[in-house]
Amino acid sequence: MLNKKRPFLLLISLLFYIALLNIGCANRQLPQGGPRDHDPPKLLKATPENMTRFFKAKEIKLDFDEFIKLTNQYTEITVSPTPAKVPDYKLKGKSLVITLKDTLEQNTTYVLNFGKAIADVNESNILKNFTYVFSTGAHIDSLSISGKVVNTLTGEREKEATVMLFTLKQDSLLFGKKRPTIFTTTDSSGNFTLNNLHANNYRIYALKEKVANKIYDNDDELIAFNKNVIHLTKDTDNVQLKLFKQVPEKFRLVDKRFDLDGKMFFSFNRPLDNPSVHIVYPAGFDQQKIVEITKTKDTASIFMKNMDFDSIRVAFYDNNKPIDTTYLRKGKKEAFTRSLAFKYDVTSTEKLKPGNGLTLKANIPIDSFDPSLISLKEDSTDVSNFTIEKDTANSMLFKINYRWKQVVSYTLTLGNGAFTDVYGDKNKRTIKRFQLDKPENYSLLTLNVTVPDTGKSYIVELLNDQNAVLRRDVINKNATLIYRNYFTGKYNVRVIYDDNGNGKWDSGNLKRKTQPENIWNNETIITLRPNWEQVTPINIPKEPSTP
Repeated sequence: MLNKKRPFLLLISLLFYIALLNIGCANRQLPQGGPRDHDPPKLLKATPENMTRFFKAKEIKLDFDEFIKLTNQYTEITVSPTPAKVPDYKLKGKSLVITLKDTLEQNTTYVLNFGKAIADVNESNILKNFTYVFSTGAHIDSLSISGKVVNTLTGEREKEATVMLFTLKQDSLLFGKKRPTIFTTTDSSGNFTLNNLHANNYRIYALKEKVANKIYDNDDELIAFNKNVIHLTKDTDNVQLKLFKQVPEKFRLVDKRFDLDGKMFFSFNRPLDNPSVHIVYPAGFDQQKIVEITKTKDTASIFMKNMDFDSIRVAFYDNNKPIDTTYLRKGKKEAFTRSLAFKYDVTSTEKLKPGNGLTLKANIPIDSFDPSLISLKEDSTDVSNFTIEKDTANSMLFKINYRWKQVVSYTLTLGNGAFTDVYGDKNKRTIKRFQLDKPENYSLLTLNVTVPDTGKSYIVELLNDQNAVLRRDVINKNATLIYRNYFTGKYNVRVIYDDNGNGKWDSGNLKRKTQPENIWNNETIITLRPNWEQVTPINIPKEPSTP
């Protein structure tokens, strides 16, 4: 008897099978990659073995767990003692083969330091501070020096700093001229260890470079040193090295140029105490100059009312003593593009700090202004009882004074030609809208400072969360420092031990073997809350001794 249900069941099964195929096709995906590899290559085997005694091989083979690459091998890899002929380094699969080309000294420990030369191929994870050690005699040098590297200004431990060791014999011959053969790199906590050292007398340095060549050859690099010789006869630990940026002894112009608006720009390699400039040539042009020097006293801009010259000679002074002279050349008919503009001292949200006038700073010195072309609106109402005050010391600064009110919007309009700069150019009409910030967004901070020694001078600095100095006070006794109308946020206190009493931090000097003045960074973060009056005790600790 024919089963009438069978064709129907077959049809249902077929449709179900097709649906499964479609679902499978729809869900097909490319294979997903695993997590990113963060591990550096691992040494699986060394031939001869690491720490081999009575070493006689001419070739060393290092086998790793993955394919590797070499970066700057002739800069990063060093051999101590240094052979006359540089070894040859070749990659073979996952192995590094080192061929020694020089005759080895007898009864000597050799250390191959690979620095940051070895990394994996795929992710460039660096195998840092890897060393291969062997001895041609029965003894392997095993002394060590360990410690930490700290940034003098911030007080924070410095990672990725190079710690270098020179014997006394090498020190004057190699430091600052050639790469060290004994070195290591600080870890993420600023710690370092130098191993397999021979008993000897050493000098130790730390270097934080911008161009990694392990040579102190740039004024912008941070340097640290221990002025005492390390007489290494046993393991030495707790060595602290304080990095600082050395102030160059010789003044030098880093940059000099004419900007697009015609002003002359000069930057110095170090801050000056009391900088000034003088136009030496052309004769009579000195009276026409307008000079702006930055607060850091390491940059100067000069505006000349009369630009009718081919070349100009500028002399630089510090404390009224000449320190340098330079030339700049231009064509008499050379054209410059100027556009008079202003910046306003309001916050990023267009708020004016309570108790302040509105400060305008022009990008070009102003020769004159017409108050009748400047208007101020309070909401939609014109106000007339505001004043405009020109800064007597800076022809680029102006302040608008008014009894500002809360919960209203202000509109300042600088009409066409309201300001005329020293070149005769006038401003275009501009509008600035702003409001007065709420007083509750600001706080009163009082620091009760206790000094450890009233016979010494201290510089107390208040820093924001970006480590920018907001205020600096010099004290030599217990003091109460009051900071009014400071915006809510996080602040910190830094204290300079002003040993020479000159009111500023003095850097160290490598040549004279003088350390920088000590700095104490208060570890407690000061948090100012809205409409808050906070009293914070600051107990300055006794100045630490610096080796």
